[in-house]
Amino acid sequence: MEPEKEELSVFIARFNQALKRVFHEQQDINELSHDRGLPPHVWRDIMDTHPLAVAVPSEYGGRGSVVKECLSILSAASYESLPLSLTFGINIALFLEPLAKYGDNKIKEKIFPEFLSGHRMGGLMITEPAYGSDALNMRTSYRSIDEGYAIQGRKHWQGLTGQADYWLVAARKELGDGELARDVDFFVTNNADAKQRITVEKLYSNLGLYMIPYGMNLIDVEVPNYQRLQPESTGIKMMLDILHRSRLQFPGMGMGFIKRMLDEALQHCTTRMVGTGNLLALDSVQFQLSRIQTAFTICSGMCARSSAISGIEHNLATEGLEANSMKALVTDLMQESAQLCLQVSGANGYKISHIAGRGIVDSRPFQIFEGSNEMLYTQIAEIVLKRMKRQKESSLYQSLITLPQTERAAPYFREHLQFTVSDNLVQRKLVDLGKIVARIVNTQYVVDMQEKGFRNDLVENCLYNMQLDVAQLASNLTLGHHAELVVAYEGESNWLDFSL
Repeated sequence: MEPEKEELSVFIARFNQALKRVFHEQQDINELSHDRGLPPHVWRDIMDTHPLAVAVPSEYGGRGSVVKECLSILSAASYESLPLSLTFGINIALFLEPLAKYGDNKIKEKIFPEFLSGHRMGGLMITEPAYGSDALNMRTSYRSIDEGYAIQGRKHWQGLTGQADYWLVAARKELGDGELARDVDFFVTNNADAKQRITVEKLYSNLGLYMIPYGMNLIDVEVPNYQRLQPESTGIKMMLDILHRSRLQFPGMGMGFIKRMLDEALQHCTTRMVGTGNLLALDSVQFQLSRIQTAFTICSGMCARSSAISGIEHNLATEGLEANSMKALVTDLMQESAQLCLQVSGANGYKISHIAGRGIVDSRPFQIFEGSNEMLYTQIAEIVLKRMKRQKESSLYQSLITLPQTERAAPYFREHLQFTVSDNLVQRKLVDLGKIVARIVNTQYVVDMQEKGFRNDLVENCLYNMQLDVAQLASNLTLGHHAELVVAYEGESNWLDFSL
């Protein structure tokens, strides 16, 4: 039976069976995780299940770019391997979905069948050596030539560097005299074409995510007219739509990973005997595992919400509040879950061959790429503060109970939110405010799921842990003083001068 005709449950089950076969029967994933990349035969066996069909429109033979299917494949992959899930996430959210929404039919007719029948990969190039999160000042440029465009520049830290067959490259139009247009455009490049081939100058020795190559890329290519993406309005809004959609699909990668951390921690604490009982008899261990379980619950709510709002039929350019709240919180929860799983696993967890030790290193960059979490929390806070200013409202609680994304969850946090917020907060306090709002936004997804039948005990534990977080963050926010860095700290600070 063709993959696109299968029920989703059958499709995912077949994919899971392939992962079990290659990672646990034919190979040992714990040994594979030491090496850069995966052996070709492992890639072949995984890709033979056509996992990327979930992001190919049905008119090209795919499964239709249905968000819940994309999140399901990401979750299934991340339960076994977070780098594998990120590889699919890059292909889905940063290449196939933008191509499906903004690509010319001529290039779509070529690329989509190749992704279905072959083992093709695609990625996105935005970040530049001197312009990380400052994407609007990128220096990669393009100019019109006969029936196409010439693009020049440098990009780095793109996942799948040297491995992807196709790229979406962001560039700004040359205006002359070294000036570049404010707007941003995207172009499809094909490495199989000599004129479109992007040169890898060097590969980076990334700390984790060994399966995924990163590096520095030199761009000096020519592409035909039809390989330029067509925005609905401006290129900047198209870029925001692409990035917000990607952030809204981070929960798919988080879902399987957090569930794996929970399952591993539960299994270890149930079987590990200490004195007359197992580790679960210890109250602090119960609390630690409840934190991972809360991450599981919150991420489940995110997936349900994302499935409803992040399809390519929606324009997400203005959905920064939810996109940033999902991405920042789920990646923080992924890292916390891995840290807790390692902690309860004891010394064995501190091995690169252990899922928890590997999980700490592999999940850490998720808090940095596609917008560092501090930046995203700051943006969340600024969105809320601008709204409060328009409302002429100084009470955080009163504002949040009228915000559609928080109105049903805010009452659960009422006692912790009864304070006024200044409109000139220092940035560290903006981050704290953003963390509070992100937790309330995402708690609302859990409340929505509970109304549809999601189990009450998980929801109650989740509410308690989120209230705990918000209470602590609110305390930080309302504390009057803050520490300042002492740059020239070395005078009168050598402990030896103060020892007997």
